[in-house]
Amino acid sequence: MGTLVPISGYDPRAQREYNTFAFLPMLPPDEVQLSAKTYVALAEAASLVARADQAVTQLPNPELLTRQAIRKEALSTSAIEGTYAAMEDVLKADFVEPSEISPEVEEIHNFVTAAETATVWIKEKRPITIALLEHLQGLLVHGTSSDNSQAGRVRTTDVFIGLKGAEVENARFVPCPHGHHLRDGLLAWEGWINKTSDDMHLLARMAVGHYQFETLHPFNDGNGRLGRLVLLLQLMAAGELSHPVVALSPWLESRRHRYQDHLFNISAFGDFDPWVRFFCEGAAAQARSAVERIRTLVALKDRMVVAVRQSGAKGTAVDIAGDLIGYPLFNVKLMQERYSVSYQSANNAVSRLVDLGLVQPISDRKWGRIFACEDAMRILVR
Repeated sequence: MGTLVPISGYDPRAQREYNTFAFLPMLPPDEVQLSAKTYVALAEAASLVARADQAVTQLPNPELLTRQAIRKEALSTSAIEGTYAAMEDVLKADFVEPSEISPEVEEIHNFVTAAETATVWIKEKRPITIALLEHLQGLLVHGTSSDNSQAGRVRTTDVFIGLKGAEVENARFVPCPHGHHLRDGLLAWEGWINKTSDDMHLLARMAVGHYQFETLHPFNDGNGRLGRLVLLLQLMAAGELSHPVVALSPWLESRRHRYQDHLFNISAFGDFDPWVRFFCEGAAAQARSAVERIRTLVALKDRMVVAVRQSGAKGTAVDIAGDLIGYPLFNVKLMQERYSVSYQSANNAVSRLVDLGLVQPISDRKWGRIFACEDAMRILVR
């Protein structure tokens, strides 16, 4: 699936020169050999993705589910890379001072910003480009230890995967060397990823393109998160998904080692079939999960709206109840701005929801209290 390119340099950890080989992948293929079983998996996954898209587009306000889906994806895609946080802390980040946000939550919130930026880009019918990914990578690493001169640009150094304190020569995988090899490979990937083809199913193209991107490993940090975000963007760009509600990261998180082994084995053995089938298994599972989550959240929304109306409340209280599935954590100021009402009006509406047991305060400070809809939170994190 590629060639080995000799590289050398200086390892500051070991304080010595190194000589090893980097893997330069072949150009992405226009056709791959797949088994009958994999074609069945492709058809099933595509059908389930279509069902998920239909479910969310039938809602009067799909933005609510998009908002929580992106945050769920942010949590899981970061966990695959070893950055962990609680969903509640990620949602709180919208309402607390920067000094109250942990480095882990800040990094996860960076992904939220990048994903929201990217989905706007795709909705404007723009192609997936290297320039877009450079911008997104800069957003991803903002304020982290990787926020340096390499941030927001294709790497100009070599990288080594699976070191864990070992010598460079013992790295599990050395991606494409920097320089013209990397630039040429990325330009070829960019052209290929934006090209439509009748010779390869969209989901198979997504799987192949993901392998190519991760194997090129174009940035010093954030390649996994960016590569998985591109999968969402491809579904949206192809018109298969109107909103980013089907994402693979939550499924891959608990199968991290199998995921990494599949990508490695393509380079080692040249067979895309096991990876494409694994990829389809994940896409089908996540699409099925999205449909169920949408149904459960919509049912919860309907119950809460009915409960508020039966209590005699109306106006802002009803509006907030209907939006809790997208804003399971909020403060009064957010609702004041969202519905263009006075602070007192928003506060009275929230107090009514507290009295009805639909939301509960989760912070004891007098000003800027944060409220939670625990029923919506349970559906979101499960």
